[in-house]
Amino acid sequence: MQQAGVGTAALTRTRRAFALAALSTLLLLDASLPQSTLSQSFGVFAELVFVDANGSAEHVQRRMQAGFLMAQLQIPGARSLGRVPLYDLDAAFAAELTRVGPGRPIVRPAPGGTMLGQLLSPAPALLGETEYRQDAARVGSRPAFSPTNADLLTLDVPVDSNDLAAVCEAKKKMLSDEISAARAATEALPAGAPLPEVMSAHARLGGALSFTGDMAGSIRAFEAIGARLVADPSPMARGRLGMALEALGILNLRRGELDNCVMHHNREMCLFPLSRAARHQSGDGAQQAVAYFTRYLELEPENLEVRWLLNVAAMTVGTYPEGVPERFRIGPAAFASAEDPGRFWDVAGPAGLARTDNAGGTIADDFDGDGFLDIALSSRDPCEPLRLYRNRGDGTFADVSERAGLLGQLGGLNLIQTDFDNDGWTDIFVMRGGWETAIRNSLLRNNGDLTFTDVTERAGLGGAAHRTHSAAWADFDNDGWLDVFIGHEFSWSQLFRNRGDGTFEDVTDKAGLRFRSLTKAVVAGDVDNDGWQDLYVSNFGERNLLFRNLGGGRFQEVGRERGVSEPSFSFTTWFFDYDNDGWLDLLVVTDVPTVEEQPREYLGLPQPGETLRVYHNRGDGSFEDATRLLGLAKVIPTMGANFGDIDNDGFLDFYLGTGAPSYATLMPNRMFRNKEGRAFVDVTQSTGTGHLQKGHGVAFADLDNDGDDDLFASLGGAFLGDKYQDALFENPGHGASWLSLRLVGTKANRAAIGARLRLVLDEAGRETQRTRWVTSGGSFGASPLMQHIGLGRGARLKRVEIDWPGAKTPQVLTGVALNTWIEVVEGQSGFKPRSRQAFKLGAQRVGASRASAHNPGL
Repeated sequence: MQQAGVGTAALTRTRRAFALAALSTLLLLDASLPQSTLSQSFGVFAELVFVDANGSAEHVQRRMQAGFLMAQLQIPGARSLGRVPLYDLDAAFAAELTRVGPGRPIVRPAPGGTMLGQLLSPAPALLGETEYRQDAARVGSRPAFSPTNADLLTLDVPVDSNDLAAVCEAKKKMLSDEISAARAATEALPAGAPLPEVMSAHARLGGALSFTGDMAGSIRAFEAIGARLVADPSPMARGRLGMALEALGILNLRRGELDNCVMHHNREMCLFPLSRAARHQSGDGAQQAVAYFTRYLELEPENLEVRWLLNVAAMTVGTYPEGVPERFRIGPAAFASAEDPGRFWDVAGPAGLARTDNAGGTIADDFDGDGFLDIALSSRDPCEPLRLYRNRGDGTFADVSERAGLLGQLGGLNLIQTDFDNDGWTDIFVMRGGWETAIRNSLLRNNGDLTFTDVTERAGLGGAAHRTHSAAWADFDNDGWLDVFIGHEFSWSQLFRNRGDGTFEDVTDKAGLRFRSLTKAVVAGDVDNDGWQDLYVSNFGERNLLFRNLGGGRFQEVGRERGVSEPSFSFTTWFFDYDNDGWLDLLVVTDVPTVEEQPREYLGLPQPGETLRVYHNRGDGSFEDATRLLGLAKVIPTMGANFGDIDNDGFLDFYLGTGAPSYATLMPNRMFRNKEGRAFVDVTQSTGTGHLQKGHGVAFADLDNDGDDDLFASLGGAFLGDKYQDALFENPGHGASWLSLRLVGTKANRAAIGARLRLVLDEAGRETQRTRWVTSGGSFGASPLMQHIGLGRGARLKRVEIDWPGAKTPQVLTGVALNTWIEVVEGQSGFKPRSRQAFKLGAQRVGASRASAHNPGL
C-alpha cells in the first residue's frame, strides 16, 4: 500500500480514527453538498476513498470535487475510509494534500484499485487563507457551515427500508445514542485534557444537540470550547477562536428564531428585509448573535458570510442599519425592487396551513373533485406523516390526513400528483431517501372518497429502496396511460411503462435510459413539438442529460448537441414557454450552498459560482443560452421552486426557494417577474415574498377561486431542529383577464398531462398568443394540473387550440368567455363551464378571531 502514498499501518489507524471521530468533526456542512473547509473543522483532516478496479475513480473524483460525503452516497466500487488526521498519513501524501489545499482531490494508484484523498481543512501553512476552494470559479464561494453534525442525516444502521415506522424508530434511536455517547465523552474528559480532545468532545455533543434543535444545550457545549480557546495562549487556540465565535453566532441566531419566529409567529416574521413587526421580542438570542458576529469580524473582516449574518441579526433586534458598522453594512437600497406588483401577504395561519415541519414536497390540486384546490404536504423527517389539507371553500383548510389514511406514510422529501389508472381521481407519488438514506417510495391510489391506498408493490413500483426525490409522470409511448421516470441518487434511474391494468413494467434498458448519477430533478416535455414527450435530467456534479423521445419506446441522449448539458452543479429544473412563442424553453437552477453569493450580489461584487441557466428554444428543439440577456446571470442556491403568473399578464414568472441544510444559510427566497418574455425582474422585496427560512415545495395555485395565482411554499430545513411554518402568500389581484381550463383526456391520458394549450388573442388589432402545457410545473412542488392562464388587459379571446398527447390535429374552441373556468373533454365539441365561488383566504378564521376577542364564549 506504500505505493499509494498511504501506509498500511496508517490505514489501520485511519479506520480507528474514523470510528472515533466521524461524528465529532466540527462545523460539518450539509451531508450531500460542498463542505468541510477552514471554518468547518478545528483539526486538520483529509478524507480518503478507495475505489476498486471495477469502480470509476473519475466518477468519485467529481463527487469529491463537489464536496460530497462518500460514506453517505455509497457509490458502487467506492469505500470511504473516513476523515483522517493529516498526521496519520504518509508524509509525502500529506505534503501533496497540503500543497493543493482543501477541495482538490488527489488520485493515487493502489493495489486492486485507486486511492483518492482530499484535504478537508487547511494545514497550518494555509491558515488565514480566504479562498478555500481551488475550484471557486466553477463551484462558488466558501460554503456555508453549521455548528451541527450533518452525518446524522444518514441512517447507517441495519433496518428494513421498506418499513417506514422502523426507519423512524431507528433514526430516533441513533440520535439518542449519539447524544448519550457524546455527553459521556465530554464528562470523561480529564482535567487539563489536551485542547484537540476538548474541542472534539464538546463539538460532537454540541453538533448532535443542535441537529435536534436543542440550541441552549449546543450553545453551552460551544461556549466550553470558546472558554478553553480564550484561556489557551497557543497559536492553535488563537487560530480557531474565530470559528468558535461564528458557531456561537449561528446557534444564538437560530435560538432567537425558535423563540420568536416559530413560537411567536406573525405574518411578517422572517420576511426579508425585516420590518418592525418582525423584530424579535423574546430572549436575547439575536442580540448575542450580533455580539459574536461583530467580534468575529474584528478578527476576520473579509468574511462575507458573517458580514451577511450580522446584517440579518441586526434587523431582528431593530438596530439595522445604523447599528451595523459602516464597513460591514449592506444598505437597504441593495434590497429594493425595481417594480411593485403588489404585496402578497402571508395568510397561512388564518387559513389553517401554517404547518411547522422540515423540508418537504407540496401538491396543490383537487383531490376530492369538489372544485376547490387542496394541499398535500410531506416532510423529510422520517417520523412525520404525509398531510392532506382539504379546502373547505370558505377560506380555510381542514387537516384530513387521518381520515385519508395517510398517517402511516412517514417521511418523503418530495411529492408529485398523477392519475395512473385513468379514473379521474388525483393520485399521489411520494419520493423518499434523497440526500440521505435509501427508503422506499409510495404510490398512493385515490379511492374517490378522500381516502388513499398504498398500491406500490401491487403496481410493480416497489423492489429495492433508493435515494430518490425526483420523478416525471408522462405518457412517453402515447398509449393513453401515464408512465413514470424515476431519478435516483447514485443508483440506476428507472423508466416504468404503464400496462394499463394498474401495473407497471421496468423498460429502462429497452428505452436506452440506463444511467447512474446524482439526479436532483427530472422533467418531461415535448421540446421539438413532434408529439412525443422528451425528458430532461438535472444532475449534481456532472453534465445534465436531454433524452429525445424517438417514438417506439426509445430515447436518444442529445444534451450536449442541443446545448443544455450545464450547469454542472444543477438542481431544480423545469420546462416552460417564457416568451409564448409555442416552444418549450428550459430553466435550470444550481444549489451550491454558500451564503457568500448573496452579499456578493447585493454589494455588486463578482459572483464566482455557477449561475442559473435559462435556455431559449430556437424553434427546432435546440437551445441557446439566454440567461444574461434576460438579466438572470445570478448565483442563487435553490432547493425548491416553481413557476406561475403573478400578475395575469400571461407571461410566466417564477419563485425560487433558497437555502441549504446549514443553519447559516439564511437568505431570502426570490420572486422574479417576467417582462413579456424579454427580461425577468426581481420583485422579492415589493411582493413581500422574501422569506428567510429555507424554501422547498413551491406551488402556484388559485386557492381562493378569485382568478389569480396564489403562492404556497413549504418551508424548513434538513436538520430536525430546522423546522418552520409553511407560508401561503395571497395574490393581491391585478385586474387582468384570465381563463382556467381543466382538460379530460379520452384517447389521451385522463389527466391530459403533456397537452398543449394555445390561446389566440386580439390585442388592439394585433393577434398574439399565450401557450401552456399541462404539467404540474417545477421541481419540489407541484402546481395544479388544471391550467390557469392570464390574458392581460383589454384582450379579446379569439379561440383556444388544444393539442392532445398523441393526436394529429388540434381541438379548437370558440366563444369562450374571459374570467371563467371551463372543462374540455377530448373529442367532444364545445366545453362545459364550471361554476366557482370566490372567497377570501383565511377570512373565516380572521373573523372568528376578532369575534372571540370581544366574546370569550366563542
